[in-house]
Amino acid sequence: MDHNTTIFEQERPALLSISYRMLGEISAAEDVVQEAWLRFAASDSERIDNHGAWLRRVATNIALDTLKSARARRESYVGPWLPEPIISEPTSSTESRFQLAQECELALLWAMERLAPTERAAFVLREAFDADYSEIAATLGKSEAACRQMVSRSHKRLQTSGPRFDVPPEEAAKAVETFFFAAKQDHAQAIKMVSKDAVAITDGGGKASAAFRVLYGPQDIITVTQSVMKKSNDLRDVSYALVIANSQPALARFTGGVLDTLTLVLPDSNGDAQWIYVMRNPEKLKASKPLD
Repeated sequence: MDHNTTIFEQERPALLSISYRMLGEISAAEDVVQEAWLRFAASDSERIDNHGAWLRRVATNIALDTLKSARARRESYVGPWLPEPIISEPTSSTESRFQLAQECELALLWAMERLAPTERAAFVLREAFDADYSEIAATLGKSEAACRQMVSRSHKRLQTSGPRFDVPPEEAAKAVETFFFAAKQDHAQAIKMVSKDAVAITDGGGKASAAFRVLYGPQDIITVTQSVMKKSNDLRDVSYALVIANSQPALARFTGGVLDTLTLVLPDSNGDAQWIYVMRNPEKLKASKPLD
């Protein structure tokens, strides 16, 4: 392994993390890292003072360009768009498992979609990698003061517009069980077990049955969920398993041995279901393997 390859492999996990956090798509993150490698291999690495900072800057800017085209595609996406999950078994201890799956919750990835691309980049570099503001400024072509302002603004926006990001895994596991238990009750009782400001997003991508809009409030969410569960009772060879999706317990449903639904539920401070993520797009579920 030559010197450039050794350097790049050391930085590769961080570059994957940056790219996935920016894009919310596994294959797109891998493409960004591959492009970063091509640029690094073609560079005069001996003239680069800080290889890690150089590679982070390159990967971030490639991801920014990719995000622009990705957002254009998402405007024509069928139904709500959700970030791709990274799924692992609860007992897995593979050291090479994609680091960010342990650090970047799906709820945070979803909430970051509301940030402008440069805000998202500044937030990721600062919060995930503790990059100093001089590096962020050099990466984004902004002043350090502007970068500080972007990070501060991003913090405030995420805290006020998204679900809880501090849910312990045991609470998330309980929330999943409670939500599905609630959905099996009579309609009136089930509604009482869902937060008044609950949000449910189902991503089918036009390739699997899913709600074509975001569902708000217990009435809407329980009505749709109970209808779906009733139809599921007619399916054959259905099984369920608790898995880990981006560090949080989630319920996986298999039909004929094939994963067809992944559900993550995050509770509010009272323990009621508040944010429900349902991935049904088969392409995203197929891609939801750990990254090396």
